[in-house]
Amino acid sequence: MKEEIFRLVKPRKKGLLRLVFSRFLFIIILIVVQVLILTTLYYWLYQYSPYFAAFFRLVAFLTVVYLFNNSMDSSAKLTWMLLISLAPLPGTAFLLFTQTNAGNRKTKENVARCIEQTRDLLVQDPDVKAVLSKDGSGTDDLSTYLSLGNSFPVFDHTQVTYFPLGEDKFEAMLEELKKAEKFIFLEYFIIEEGYMWGEILRILIEKAKADVDVRVMYDGMCEISTLPFNYGKLLDEHGIKARSFSPIRPVVSSHYNYRDHRKILVIDGKVAFNGGVNLADEYINRIERFGHWKDTALMLKGPAVRSFTLMFLQMWNTMETEQDFSQCDVIPEEAADAEGYVMPFADCPLDEYKAGETVYMDILNRATDYVYIMTPYLILDGELETALRFAAQRGVDVRLMLPGIPDKKIAYALAKSHYWSLKEAGIKIYEYTPGFVHAKVFVSDDCKAVVGTINLDYRSLYHHFECATYLYKVPCIARIKEDFLETQEKCRLVTDETMRTEKLFYRIVGPLVKFIAPLM
Repeated sequence: MKEEIFRLVKPRKKGLLRLVFSRFLFIIILIVVQVLILTTLYYWLYQYSPYFAAFFRLVAFLTVVYLFNNSMDSSAKLTWMLLISLAPLPGTAFLLFTQTNAGNRKTKENVARCIEQTRDLLVQDPDVKAVLSKDGSGTDDLSTYLSLGNSFPVFDHTQVTYFPLGEDKFEAMLEELKKAEKFIFLEYFIIEEGYMWGEILRILIEKAKADVDVRVMYDGMCEISTLPFNYGKLLDEHGIKARSFSPIRPVVSSHYNYRDHRKILVIDGKVAFNGGVNLADEYINRIERFGHWKDTALMLKGPAVRSFTLMFLQMWNTMETEQDFSQCDVIPEEAADAEGYVMPFADCPLDEYKAGETVYMDILNRATDYVYIMTPYLILDGELETALRFAAQRGVDVRLMLPGIPDKKIAYALAKSHYWSLKEAGIKIYEYTPGFVHAKVFVSDDCKAVVGTINLDYRSLYHHFECATYLYKVPCIARIKEDFLETQEKCRLVTDETMRTEKLFYRIVGPLVKFIAPLM
């Protein structure tokens, strides 16, 4: 048995032969073949373009009319209009392909069904609601809005611990996992074989042998980039129930556009972890990628943990024929000495509510003193950029912290394309000199904060399943602010001079790709 566990937790070698004979290469080849067939068909029809010219103009006109009456972000509308003006028929076909969500219809139905089945499981405490409705913070208004899409009560008596680095979260995770008695639920965007996952997996296997209900959920992209395609089966053999969300298939589909970007760990319904830290070695600086990895996380103990239990089970049950939410009946003990209010919430790309962006904009619009932000990416729509500029222009101290060493150069170039506009409004921008900022943090006015998985880019705000924890008057908010200011000391301030002397690649690529940013 020990040898089997060793083989499971030991990282597999990566090399050219593994790539050549992998399922990933097979899928890519099949998708490329499908794209080539569609492209060939288009060019075959193109030779008859004189006959179709009037038809193309009609299609372009009707599509633009459709866009004007669509509720999508105005920046995205401009992108689609440009594509349609350049190639009316393919542009329209691509738009319809993404808008109809044909590949996501089943997932959308399953998610909606799970949410409706659980809408009454978590109920807002009227006493908490009454207190918040009188203080003018807007926390109760946010809860009301967020509950239109799901059930997100505001809880009191919940203890919150802030971790300024992935290493800190990892240490606490191991300690809490060893205490598990009933169930362990993990839902992570990335799980990668290595030291971090290996140490966690050893505990999970031992707990599964002790009849603890262990469930692991990871995004289907892992099966291409970080895990063997049959990894779920390998975990099942050790008593760990495993699911891959939206696995990649050799078929062209809009289904792959929506990824499960959440990071959730729930233990016995009593302890929950949330934040930006995935289960891979760079997140705890065990290996170095893009310099030092700056990330953050939270640990919750108390009633608010129930929201993360519910979030996990909703996603888990979208892939089950029989839904079971009984674990949500576990009611954690109140942390009697815990101050403040905690509201975990999720963002679903398949409904009409923009939970993540709305929470961020609400903080910006209500701030009176400062808003400090950490984000790895800065690809803004018009509404969010206006909210950032407006906050700064009315005297709020708005500071943005981004990576000094990027993981994606095109995304980094796009971020820099916003610098002039933001800086002109009075926003201070800092780049983390030692490496990569992966944290997703808002902290404001010494009383509000959000820590979670939601980046300031189109992927996070529109296309991913996300989650975060909203904090109000919680003591650890002071530590979050302190962490920002301490990290700021290691950053370089963006100035007019640094922008003028920026690398030519970033100055050229950023503006060039900005028009397709909503599609990235």
